[in-house]
Amino acid sequence: MSKIENALPKPKIELYSGKYFAACAFGGVIACGPTHTAVTPLDLVKTRRQVDSKLYKSNLSAWSMIYRAEGLRGVFFGWSPTFVGYCFQGGGKYGFYEVFKYLYGEKMFPEVSKPIIFLGASASAEFLADIALCPFEAVKVRMQTTLPPFAHTMREGISKVVAKEGYAGLYKGLYPLWGRQIPYTMCKFATFETTVDKIYATLGKPKSAYNGLQQTGVSFLGGYIAGIACAVISHPADVMVSKLNSDRKPGEGAGKAMSRIYGNIGFTGLWNGLPVRILMIGTLTAFQWLIYDSFKVALGLPTTGGH
Repeated sequence: MSKIENALPKPKIELYSGKYFAACAFGGVIACGPTHTAVTPLDLVKTRRQVDSKLYKSNLSAWSMIYRAEGLRGVFFGWSPTFVGYCFQGGGKYGFYEVFKYLYGEKMFPEVSKPIIFLGASASAEFLADIALCPFEAVKVRMQTTLPPFAHTMREGISKVVAKEGYAGLYKGLYPLWGRQIPYTMCKFATFETTVDKIYATLGKPKSAYNGLQQTGVSFLGGYIAGIACAVISHPADVMVSKLNSDRKPGEGAGKAMSRIYGNIGFTGLWNGLPVRILMIGTLTAFQWLIYDSFKVALGLPTTGGH
């Protein structure tokens, strides 16, 4: 190979090619799996307080009690199904979002406004991603909300559920999971893309005028704003998912179980743990967009939004 050939820049991944969508999916894996795992201590306390609001006086006292009794391992209890589940979910969510955004926006409905495309693409992507997430979410919630724990490892939890309820037991929370995650993801992607557009409009220059580091900074800010909105919109369904996985009786239909649970906790009970979830989801979403768009920049791809 000649020196001139060596000096040529490496070819970028072609936009909207199979490699592009695969790269976006992998970016979703590394954006979602590690970040969700990192906030396991927040998720653990939030989930337990959703199920039993009187269990701990505050989040700090909860972490203190858990750490004294079980050490750092106890504070991160449930990390393994969280990591595996959200790696699958992240890959599906981001990868399929890029697929559906291109399919709906460029091929099927080019005249439809961008916010509608963002909403439709994100809903379609999350519908598929949750099918992969659901078994791990079911095990995680049971591990975290039962004292003593339903299981101590992900493998033990899956085995127990399958032995007692069959594989269907891993999916009994799928409908409420869709009810939580689909509005959450629609809000996450549409709010993010719209916010990023407005940030660049406020700055007064097109996205192309800024370098990769500056663009990912915009992604972080847009992600945090989107995360706050997501947390509020999806919180009642998040509470219901926790309750269903911990308190649904064998053979009980989802609708009947939700009616019974709502009768027990009331409207105010659907908002248990909201402040910690705003902190968790805001931070989580901001770092996910930062990681995802940084990965795209590293591959020579454009960041999300602001086009």
